Amino acid sequence: MTRVLVVDDEPPIVRAVAANLRVRGFEVLTAASGETALAAVEAHQPDCVVLDLGLPGIDGLEVLRRLRTWTQVPVVVLTAVDGERDKVTALDLGADDYVTKPFGVAELMARIRVALRHARVAVADRPRVITAGAVTIDLDAKLVTRGGTPVRLTPIEYRLVETLATNTGRLCTHRFLLERVWGPGYGDESHYLRVYMANLRKKLDDPSAPQLLLTEPGMGYRFVVPDAG
Repeated sequence: MTRVLVVDDEPPIVRAVAANLRVRGFEVLTAASGETALAAVEAHQPDCVVLDLGLPGIDGLEVLRRLRTWTQVPVVVLTAVDGERDKVTALDLGADDYVTKPFGVAELMARIRVALRHARVAVADRPRVITAGAVTIDLDAKLVTRGGTPVRLTPIEYRLVETLATNTGRLCTHRFLLERVWGPGYGDESHYLRVYMANLRKKLDDPSAPQLLLTEPGMGYRFVVPDAG
């Protein structure tokens, strides 16, 4: 079931949008602040986010900025009529579309469907073989080689590499990796990651000077394809 996260601090809007999505067969999550929105995306991996810009605490533009450091989840922005500058900024930051308040539900539903369709096409076009230096990851065969030689990975090590590689260049937060690889409930067990990343670097990278599996201190990890030049 397609999962949509609705982020807005106005309960009537949240109820209306959520009800209309559920009637159309979507699973709906809700958040009323930027902080809870970011946590929900990390923990639940929605297929689309409907994001109000005027949020308490971390505002919608900052939420979008942070999301785009590690995920390409489609984001449909809700913006006030006089928010022309915010609208442009949101699109520059990577929003997929926007709907102006007050909005028609039919229009919002259409925008969500289009954003989801574009995201599915992007996933379908994603390369199935990822090459980074001497390391090659064949996603269909679930095979990792280094210098042409197969590398023996445990199932968790493979899932970790697969998750990082399919998000090449993007910051994958500790919580994102733990929830994706180990499952819900492991979001705070970051010591697991340290152990497995150390093992992966021995097998795929240079532990003393990593080129592929980079650490973002206090935040997470990033899979980088070295510059061939």
